[in-house]
Amino acid sequence: MAQRELDDKERAAWLRLSRSRGVGPQTFSQLLRRFGSASEALAGTEELARAAGRKGLVLADEAAVEAELSRGARLGVKFLASCEPAYPAALRAIPDPPPVIGVRGHLRMLSANGVGIVGARNASAAGRRMAATLAQDLGKGGLVVISGLARGIDGAAHEAALPSGTVAVVAGGLDRVYPPEHDRLMAAIIEQGAVVSEMPLGHTAKARDFPKRNRIVSGLSLGVIVVEAAERSGTLITARMAAEQGREVFAVPGSPLDPRCHGTNSLIRHGAILIQNAEDVLENVGSLIARVAEDETEYESAQSDLPDAEGRRALSDYVLSLLGYAPVHIDVLVREAGESHAAIADALLELVLTGRAAEMSGGLYARGTDEAALEPAEGGRMRSSMY
Repeated sequence: MAQRELDDKERAAWLRLSRSRGVGPQTFSQLLRRFGSASEALAGTEELARAAGRKGLVLADEAAVEAELSRGARLGVKFLASCEPAYPAALRAIPDPPPVIGVRGHLRMLSANGVGIVGARNASAAGRRMAATLAQDLGKGGLVVISGLARGIDGAAHEAALPSGTVAVVAGGLDRVYPPEHDRLMAAIIEQGAVVSEMPLGHTAKARDFPKRNRIVSGLSLGVIVVEAAERSGTLITARMAAEQGREVFAVPGSPLDPRCHGTNSLIRHGAILIQNAEDVLENVGSLIARVAEDETEYESAQSDLPDAEGRRALSDYVLSLLGYAPVHIDVLVREAGESHAAIADALLELVLTGRAAEMSGGLYARGTDEAALEPAEGGRMRSSMY
């Protein structure tokens, strides 16, 4: 996708299409490829779904989107589309970047090299101290600290990184504070750093929204540091996503007697880099930057890869036969069908538009009823406890 600045009309179209029920990042990308612009996609999707006799998505209310843009302007929210130069390049490079993000604060924070620091909400005093020390020293080393504004490790990292630069990614709207006790911290981050969300203004975070937030934390980061994490925690979802996105995972070892350290120790056993101080991270920064730069080369599908109309129908039916109610990754469908990624993505678009399939987070798809196809993803391997 060529980078370009959007005018106000097309930015509103991007926001409306991204806010539409049933349109995830992969479906959004395919709609742009098919129609050429968000404005044309808005006009074309209703017609396609109507022709199929079913409704696979519901377009966002135009007046509601205009109201969100107006409220955002009053709050100082800047909406960035993934095609725009100011959109963070590292986030654009992940498999499922948010089509539009809202930002309160300083956009320059998003273009700086950053490292994520995440961990337990019920962190120990030693864990919070370690997170703060890492954040301060990484800031002195020229890195922005990225985290999720949660209690415990996240909050300690943000507080310590305020002077040097920090980015908070939130699971709700940018006009909501969660947890409530971080209202002053969020205000300070807006003043000195940046707060990011892909969710609409006014949205109150739900459990299913936190894994989506976590993929943005890792997507913005060169690598992610885990400080205290239980074996079954949302923190480990962030670590897993970082690894899937090609980012490095660092872990601070802890006592085997403390359940809050079992997850971090397990990460180390499975290949995460053991660190004891910021220097252990800073010495890897050069290779981390190079790795993310390689990921920024986007794969563009050639239209010649796509079958003709009859072939598309046959392929869509075959892809549907491969789908079940348990989510499956698009790469698995590509291997099973023996077709190009472009052809499978096009077939999935047809299935999503007609309600026969639903896109879920992380490039996952599942067979869906009309109702299931309209609901945002909250199942499969993305399900977790709230983090």
